Parts: sequence; structure tokens; C-alpha cells
Amino acid sequence: MTEAYVKSELHKGIKTIEFFHPQSNSLPGRILQELAAAINHAGDDPDVAVIVLCSAGDKAFCAGASFDELVAIQNEKEGLAFFSGFANVINAMRICPKFIIGRIHGKCVGGGVGLAAAVDYAIATEAAEVKLSELAVGIGPFVVGPAVERKIGTSAFSQLAIDATMWRSAEWARRKGLFAEVHENTAGMDESIGRLLLALSLSSPAAMAEMKKTFWKGTEHWEQLLPERAKISGRLVISEFAKNAIAKFKAK
Repeated sequence: MTEAYVKSELHKGIKTIEFFHPQSNSLPGRILQELAAAINHAGDDPDVAVIVLCSAGDKAFCAGASFDELVAIQNEKEGLAFFSGFANVINAMRICPKFIIGRIHGKCVGGGVGLAAAVDYAIATEAAEVKLSELAVGIGPFVVGPAVERKIGTSAFSQLAIDATMWRSAEWARRKGLFAEVHENTAGMDESIGRLLLALSLSSPAAMAEMKKTFWKGTEHWEQLLPERAKISGRLVISEFAKNAIAKFKAK
């Protein structure tokens, strides 16, 4: 596989949304736009009972923002537009009336941690280490921060955000509440996901929609908050510090 994509497939009420990028499933603007659109479409489709979000391959789940696009940002307007992509995906997941189950098979970095935090139930493998690396490249986890903090609390979120170069284990993420389950391998993870998806596909859509509203109560202001956070990241990413830091990372 060499071409980035987002694809959706519906089977017996279960909508699978899969994304891929050859650079460790990183997220350029086009993929973010297509992810938000796919989630919104699945949320509006009466034939969809439950959604599973996954990425392709057997290595990283998601490496976060595309470094190629980060380094190409020239001004605050372009920065806002790029980081608004993350805001749009998280808000789409937040308002979607269907439960979103996350299949987290590998490492999550930056925006990848945000995706894992914004699903309603994340099932992972032991390979799913997490890291919020934004500070290390001169910005910060401003857009994904509300989703991560909502799921694991301010203390654990601040630990991830401040120590931006340290990997936390999947078990750490499970203890903090980011992952609901951690399995030794993908076979165990997929078996558990299949069991849950089958149960949810046979459950009351109305009841699940009302439950989701309850779970996300208090986040209604994110419609304004996340774009405001995107503006902060968009301003910081064009600083000399960030430009130099991102260039160093790309050169590794």
C-alpha cells in the first residue's frame, strides 16, 4: 500500500471506517477531512448501528499530524486550516449518535492519542504505546487536549503533555482510562471487538444514542473551543522554534 486513503464498509449494521497513510498512518489535511466526512455520514445513516474506527497495517495506529504538511505551513491562516482538521474529526466523533469503537493495534502519537481518546470504547494491544509529542516540536496538544483530558483526567493528561518524549505503555493507558481493554495480540483484540460489535449491532439505536448524549454531556462548547485551540497551534507552528524542531524531526 502506497496511497493514503479513508474507506468505509457496512456489514450487518457495523460500519468500519479505516484510514491509511504510508508514513505510519499520519494525518494530512485530506485524510482528516475524509475522516470527518465518513464519521458524519455514518452517524446520519439509519442502517448503521455501530462504528469501528481502525487503521491499516500492523505497526503504528496513528503517528499524528503529517510532518510534511506541518513544515509547509507558512502563515497563521494555513496553520488554523490544518489544525481545524483535527478539531472537525473530534467534533464529528463527539456529536455522532452512534457508538464508535476504536481498534488500537499499535503506537499512538499526538493526534493519534486524540483519536483514541475520542472514540467511545477503545480496545488495544500491548503494542499500543502512547505519546503526546507536540511540545517536542514547539507546539502543544491544544486541539486533542480536551478529548484526552476528558478521558484520562487532568493529571495524566498533563504528564503526557509535559514529558513529550516519553512513551507510556498500553497498560498505563488502560489504568488511566484511555483504553477499556488491552490484549496480548491482535487476535485477542479482534475477538473482543467482534464480540462487542455484535452485541451493539443488536442493541437499541435509540437507547445507544441517548447514552452517547449522556456520556458527552458538558462538551457542547467544543464546537467553539476546538477551533480556538486550532488557532493557537496554527500560530505556534510557524514560529522559528517550531520550524527548526520539525525540520530536525524530519531529518531523523
